[in-house]
Amino acid sequence: MTQDKKLDRRSFLTRASIGGAAAAAGATLAAPAIAQESPTLNWRLASSFPKSLETIYGGGEELSQRLKEATDGKFNIQVFAGGEIVPGLQAIDAASDGTVDLAHSVGYYSWGKDPAFACGADLPFTFNARGKAAYNYSGGGIEAFNEFLATQNLVAWPGGNTGAQMGGWYRREINSLADMKGLKMRISGLAGMVVERLGVVPQQIAGGDIYPALEKGTIDAAEWVGPYDDEKLGFQKVAPYYYYPGFWEGGPSVSFFVNIDKWNELPENYKSLFRSCAQAVDQNMLAEYDFKNPTALKNLVGSGAQLRPFPEDVLTAAFDASRAIYDEIGAQNAAFKKQWEAMRPFLADWFLYSQTAEYTFDTFMMIQQRNGKL
Repeated sequence: MTQDKKLDRRSFLTRASIGGAAAAAGATLAAPAIAQESPTLNWRLASSFPKSLETIYGGGEELSQRLKEATDGKFNIQVFAGGEIVPGLQAIDAASDGTVDLAHSVGYYSWGKDPAFACGADLPFTFNARGKAAYNYSGGGIEAFNEFLATQNLVAWPGGNTGAQMGGWYRREINSLADMKGLKMRISGLAGMVVERLGVVPQQIAGGDIYPALEKGTIDAAEWVGPYDDEKLGFQKVAPYYYYPGFWEGGPSVSFFVNIDKWNELPENYKSLFRSCAQAVDQNMLAEYDFKNPTALKNLVGSGAQLRPFPEDVLTAAFDASRAIYDEIGAQNAAFKKQWEAMRPFLADWFLYSQTAEYTFDTFMMIQQRNGKL
């Protein structure tokens, strides 16, 4: 090897060593910045739901798993079922006051605190699940709800939907509006106010106490969720008439309610991941209910449930009552009125549009199913 080549080789090795050292130094310098942008967090989530309702409770666990995977284990959320930290109906309050970092719940559970909470969840006779998603993500629904929630030390993102729920279980048939009068029914919140104007006597009863109350005749009827969740409780054995639709919950949004101070402390990449993961949960919960409910409904009918649609005069009277109630609440509650008025233009357009391609396609396919062609 010539002297010139030796010098060139030494020069290359020296430059390579310097470059490697510089790269290592750069990595060392960059590490604190990366760590600062992606801190390790350990949050607690209070769910409003028991583990036995794995479809809706599972939304919290899915969010936790997705965020953990997306951040290489840096963003951790421990999920607690209803009653483990606070009672299920107090989960939103726990997020608001900082007892937990966030809650997985439904806004109307805090109806008694402020009726405006219900607007981000569901109001009787408003959207179905698909229309609700369109309003939330493209029509400003999320922003309208969060404008109110900021006054409650919260920010929320949709985190699940059951689809249109059933109208509940009844010990006797409902043939007309007159049959609703005096009916003792397990139902609460805005829905309770609506049916109360039809002559129903609303009762607030915990989920575990519904079956014995129906069995003993302490109540005449009870609403729960839909076929998949209802099947587990065996209501058809003591209240065989299964009515539809649950007009008070056409497309109820479950949400992740985050303490606003905790949210504001998150780096922007974590906020983006959180919103994306929550939206995935929102879609997946609805898909899971849509997949499981058909089989569950067939099982319920096979074990004695008798399906019945609500009579037209019941639906009409309930619809009219709901609009009167919204006007009355809005006259006293500006936050409720603002959210209700924000959704109304798209609500009208959504059902106008839904009468065209989607409704016609669905109706035709339902006829083919009834004719045994599917």
